[in-house]
Amino acid sequence: MLTKVVANNIPLAYRIATVFTLCIVSAALLLAQESRETPPEPPTIASPAQAAGEKTKELTLEAGGPVKRPGASDLFKPGHWEAGWFTGVFIAKDQERIPLRGAERRELYLQQTLTTPGAYAKRMFTAGIDQARGVPRQWQGGWGGYGERFASREGQFIAANSLAALGNAALKYEPRYDQCQCEGAWPRTRHAILRNFVTYNAQQQLRPQWALYGGSFGGGVISTAWKPHPRNAFAEGGRAMLGQAAYGALLNFFIEFAGEIDRKIGARWHRQ
Repeated sequence: MLTKVVANNIPLAYRIATVFTLCIVSAALLLAQESRETPPEPPTIASPAQAAGEKTKELTLEAGGPVKRPGASDLFKPGHWEAGWFTGVFIAKDQERIPLRGAERRELYLQQTLTTPGAYAKRMFTAGIDQARGVPRQWQGGWGGYGERFASREGQFIAANSLAALGNAALKYEPRYDQCQCEGAWPRTRHAILRNFVTYNAQQQLRPQWALYGGSFGGGVISTAWKPHPRNAFAEGGRAMLGQAAYGALLNFFIEFAGEIDRKIGARWHRQ
């Protein structure tokens, strides 16, 4: 009883800011630790013939310009409007799926959570839906109520995404969506739906999305720290998982057909 009274007297902004800080610091520490723990490749002793071959290879590469690790620097520079604002980073159909390193996971986490406009635009949209529905009903209308709903959505998202990033890093799971290597509307749609529930581990084997849905559940539970009482933490976590199932499948579908959507919208703008 005393805990509930104290929690109700703490301002909403302080409670959400505390959760923000804890989630971000935890994710940053684990991702930084993973990058430090990546062992360097042991040196190899080459024969004279191998050394000559390597030297020829180096000269050839120098003549052709700098070489980039596929999926590294180019990974975080999406070139289309839908990648920068809505979908975020994904593995294109013609791109090789290479496991992320610690620093790359950290960069992806920051882009997905804090440093891109899309990370906030989506929460602004969902907060607008909550405002129109009047939920939670204890929060007022107007800009003040919208600000509370946006802060709540943003806090839950950061908590969920931080927990998911921690889990994916610990399990060595792939956090990005990869476009289907298939043809046809139905096979691609099926791939988009299934990839919302399974992902790849470091050995490129499909595994359930434990971290993604665990993060969604945890974000829903954590959100009860600032949402008006009474709140059932497990019910909030369950609703968050259902929301991920629906929203994640829709987002994957959009990413899968992003090229077609981009071309159609681009052609329409060009005609205008």
